[in-house]
Amino acid sequence: MSNIKTLSLTTRIIIGMFAGFVIGQFLQWLMPDGSDFVIPLYIADLSLRDFLVGGVFNVGGEIFVASLRMLVVPLVFVSLVCGTCSLQDTTKLGRIGGKTIGLYLLTTAIAISFAMFIALLVSPGEGVNMSANTSFASREAPSLAQVIIQMFPSNPFAAFSEGNMLQVIVFSLLFGISTVLAGDAGKRIAAFFQDMNEVIMRLVTILMNLAPYGVFCLMATLFTDLAWSTFGNLIVYFLVVLAALFTHAFITYPVILKLMAGLNPIIFLKKMRATALFAFSTASSNATIPVTLEAATKKMGVNNSIASFTVPLGATINMDGTAIMQGVATVFIAQVFNVDLTLSDYLMVILTATLASIGTAGVPGVGLIMLAMVLDQVGLPVEGIGLIIGVDRILDMTRTAVNVTGDTMVTIIIGKTENQFDEEVYNDETAGKEIEEIDFHHLDK
Repeated sequence: MSNIKTLSLTTRIIIGMFAGFVIGQFLQWLMPDGSDFVIPLYIADLSLRDFLVGGVFNVGGEIFVASLRMLVVPLVFVSLVCGTCSLQDTTKLGRIGGKTIGLYLLTTAIAISFAMFIALLVSPGEGVNMSANTSFASREAPSLAQVIIQMFPSNPFAAFSEGNMLQVIVFSLLFGISTVLAGDAGKRIAAFFQDMNEVIMRLVTILMNLAPYGVFCLMATLFTDLAWSTFGNLIVYFLVVLAALFTHAFITYPVILKLMAGLNPIIFLKKMRATALFAFSTASSNATIPVTLEAATKKMGVNNSIASFTVPLGATINMDGTAIMQGVATVFIAQVFNVDLTLSDYLMVILTATLASIGTAGVPGVGLIMLAMVLDQVGLPVEGIGLIIGVDRILDMTRTAVNVTGDTMVTIIIGKTENQFDEEVYNDETAGKEIEEIDFHHLDK
């Protein structure tokens, strides 16, 4: 038992992921869904597979994800109010906001451009024609004007309950600015929010220590139901997207960080491991906000006044991983349906996908909705999305890990350029590790 406690959080999460994969594959081999050989449990007519996968693993995984989402809105609201109050000069918000959005859009444009270049080079869709068996019901994406209007909440409590992050961010900024302008009353409110922020961060620590078990349940559920035969002819598409995602995470981000902040990218990648694993297991940038925010402040050394703004905003508008999928998928679907896209079409895809990242929710599956809008813009059949649905789950998890890595990278750059960054904390490879551990037997320590 003592050896287990000495393992780092990252190691424990990896063990949980691997164990979930092994158990899931074993159950799928032993008791395939729909087969005659399903071990009966004789409890309410349940089979062992249903009891474990639909019961224990599903419940454990859903509780873990729900617990993360539970913290998102209060954490963003409290942290952003604290961050705004600590700025004092609220005119900085415009400059910080402009630089943050500019960097997010820049990395998204780079991501989709690179992805389309790789896809055109490899040509994953040539010789494939599955149009007769594809279907996808698309939803109409909101216009840019609607996105801007919907950023401002008519009812902040409704925004909180619905988890509308852009509206929560806008209300939090206005509330924080008002707190600064309220004099002595505002100082008392600010002190209360500082205490609340400490309490919520401890809640995050508790969930981080329970993460290996939640990740195990999520992986076991996923790999029990995942049919590897789904890949088939899509293996080239899958590998191209995966290669583009890894290249963006391990080359593009480190190069940008080195050029714009002059920091050692190896340290950044090492410290991002646990956060990326969280994002991979949940497939939701929003659900990972508490962990991303803690990593940016405690491990990377960014002041909360910056991170509390850039991290939630990034989870909402920074969709580099999704943009990569859209770039490869557009080329793939065009080749499958034998549609020749012009240079202007490719430029339209880049522009549309980059702008479409603004205002889309950081939740699982949103990339397919965005892709439907991109395909419409260049006249490609939306039904082609049906070709890639089967392999999108694993890619969705991977691109979420890329998204949160980009959020943290931009947060560090903004913090460095605004002199709200502690480089000693960043270079200390042990920074933040003490907050990952909690003794449940001695809660007062």
